[in-house]
Amino acid sequence: MDYASFFSEDTHSFFRSPVREIFKKVDLSSIYSFAGGYPSAETFPLDGMGAIMQSVIAEQGGKAFQYGATQGVPELREVISRRYGVPVERVQITSSSQQGIDVCTRVLVDPGDVVLTSNPSYLGAIQSFRSYRADIVGVPHKDSPEDFRKAYEDAIRGCIGSGKRIKFLYMIPDFQNPSGETLTLAERRILVELAEKYDFLIVEDCPYRELRYSGEPVATMYSMAPDRVLHLGSFSKIFAPGFRLGWIIADPKLLDMIYVCKQSLDLCPPVFDQYVAARFMGSGMLDANLEKTKALYRSKRDLMLRLLEENMPRGVSWTRPEGGLFLFLTLPEGFDAVRFYDKALAAGVAYVAGCFFFSDGSARNTMRLNFSFMSPQKIEEGLVLFGKLLQEELQ
Repeated sequence: MDYASFFSEDTHSFFRSPVREIFKKVDLSSIYSFAGGYPSAETFPLDGMGAIMQSVIAEQGGKAFQYGATQGVPELREVISRRYGVPVERVQITSSSQQGIDVCTRVLVDPGDVVLTSNPSYLGAIQSFRSYRADIVGVPHKDSPEDFRKAYEDAIRGCIGSGKRIKFLYMIPDFQNPSGETLTLAERRILVELAEKYDFLIVEDCPYRELRYSGEPVATMYSMAPDRVLHLGSFSKIFAPGFRLGWIIADPKLLDMIYVCKQSLDLCPPVFDQYVAARFMGSGMLDANLEKTKALYRSKRDLMLRLLEENMPRGVSWTRPEGGLFLFLTLPEGFDAVRFYDKALAAGVAYVAGCFFFSDGSARNTMRLNFSFMSPQKIEEGLVLFGKLLQEELQ
């Protein structure tokens, strides 16, 4: 049966994630996968989790398995409120950070509205924006504050000049996915100033912020403009991705509409998971586990940077992230990372072509590599092999 006539107009804006397509077709344990954004299973806090779960059941009983409040269980909202120094009424729990992106877009964007973002930007966010038929305007990063401001202001004026409304700017300011780069304090201030000048909101996505391995933390844009910024956080990279929990910190008037919207989506986030996360974060176990996680990922990042120096052909460059899970390679002009992918996968190496993170599909000579998932031994074996494959291709 042909179902095409039954699908909504919105489905024409859907597109498949190349990362998820890899996972459908390939057993990750059988290859060298630099493709996904998976945390290392070594970071999952298995020791002590049984005791936490038992204590939640003992204290909450059947309440832990019942429907809960759409805003999230009070215990988790209060723990997040204390940790990040915000009023509890500014905390909304979501079923994953991805839902946070999606529900912000669903609440704020009409078809044809502009979502401003960096170029490149997070693939999952681009998928969400397109599914609501937003006009995505990507802005390439410029190094100097003056050029950075000009690039964004030119893009903003171009949108306004064409009669389009910018609803929000989407940004991952810390250890960006895919580039691994971090916005400076000056760049964050510029974006806040532009949002205030041209009257749009900012969705600040910070799933990697706690994963800093070097350098000093930079103030959030939320701290600069709490009534104009929706700040997104996630347990997926710092606790357990399978719990599917995130949060939004924002003005209560914005959260009220998100609250109403979520009633038609999932009614409430996973209740048992929230009680466990609240106990884990509130007890100090999260911070203890984070220190172990950061030490592990720091060593893997440093290993990958050293191996890239030793194995990449001339003409290949890469970012040097201070945290997060990714770094970004740029290869010589004319190299096509999409075309090269099948050859690399046939040899046992997976990556994600960088063009999928660009709203206009450009930069086909780039790729994203993950360093969190594989063991150090597999990272080394995989990069040595990958270097040989690239050397052959670029000769």
